[in-house]
Amino acid sequence: MAKKAAKKATKKAAGFQVDKVVVKRTAALDERDTKTLGLIKHTAERVRNTILKHSLPELKFPVRSLANVEYDVKKGYFELGKGRKARALSVNTVRTFAQTLRLMAVSKEMVENDDFATKREAYYVSKNWGDAKFNDQPESDTVLDDIEALASLEGLSREHLRYRPEEHGGALAGELVVIDRDRTTGQEIRIDCARMGTGAYTIPSSVEHLRFETKARFILAIETGGMFERLNQHNFWRSANCILISMGGVPSRAQRRFIRRLCEEKKLPVYCFVDCDPYGIGNIYRTLKVGSGNAAHINRLFCVPEARFLGVTPQDIIDFKLEDATHKLLEVDIKRAKDALKNDPFFQAHKPWQQAIEQLLKMGVRAEQQALAKWGLNFVLEEYLPRKLADPDSFLP
Repeated sequence: MAKKAAKKATKKAAGFQVDKVVVKRTAALDERDTKTLGLIKHTAERVRNTILKHSLPELKFPVRSLANVEYDVKKGYFELGKGRKARALSVNTVRTFAQTLRLMAVSKEMVENDDFATKREAYYVSKNWGDAKFNDQPESDTVLDDIEALASLEGLSREHLRYRPEEHGGALAGELVVIDRDRTTGQEIRIDCARMGTGAYTIPSSVEHLRFETKARFILAIETGGMFERLNQHNFWRSANCILISMGGVPSRAQRRFIRRLCEEKKLPVYCFVDCDPYGIGNIYRTLKVGSGNAAHINRLFCVPEARFLGVTPQDIIDFKLEDATHKLLEVDIKRAKDALKNDPFFQAHKPWQQAIEQLLKMGVRAEQQALAKWGLNFVLEEYLPRKLADPDSFLP
């Protein structure tokens, strides 16, 4: 018997016949899961019923671009416009149409089994779809973005579809207790971000289930990991009674959603501390505050309208005598700044920002956060930040 079993197992392995492992859901479907399944089933039923009527089905997706956004200062974020694109079933679109429905089917299975997939895994999952498989990841990413845009019309994001980004969530330190749960038992886990030793808490890729307790006065979102490390090393969050978050460049989806939830639920102001250059202003800060054109379908969930720009500002270069610690603006910087003035609805809506960008162009230089080290390694936490934080009303919008 043992020999027969071993022989059978060997044959199975040789043919790559492995038993399917099914992850069973331990918790009941929540409201978002139910809504996600409803969207997928409704879309599939609509396609099926159209085919049964001997008609060609189509799917309509929002157009994701800066040209299809509207900016209302009162709402505070880039809102999706009315532009739509239709994907009708035809000889030319049958493959993409099939891929769209297959990815939605995978999403349905993941919600039902309380599982998830990364964007990279979504690409590889298709390799057993025959002619419908993706040739490269940019192809699968585009289809997935279209599905998310469709879901966004119902207030759902990619995370609700159970597709997670592989990007780093970012580091956090300060006066905050994050209440998470054990994946196996569902029991509550309390994480005190003020007691992380020499390290920091890492924001997870999915943050919807988290709860918060804090007595902090504000959130300081920081562009560079190095500056975050300096402020954390010297416990700046303790003296300032705040929460420090390292964005590490343009903030990830998880960071933006985390900051948005924390800001709204605990009524905390958010101050952004980035480099004084067109990229820090027009990409990093702008994305955190109002979102982007390509992500207009999710901006209402993933941006932080309450955010304000603490610095570094063009005026800071003068006020803190950093002129000899700057770098000349590159051609790409000048182009980015002029594009912001000419085409970006956010900067066009705020006169102080137009003046700041024009001042930067006139000066012809850019300054990094680290330029403040000209006056000493800890000048930023001993002098610069206390002086700036004393007058938050002066922050750029």
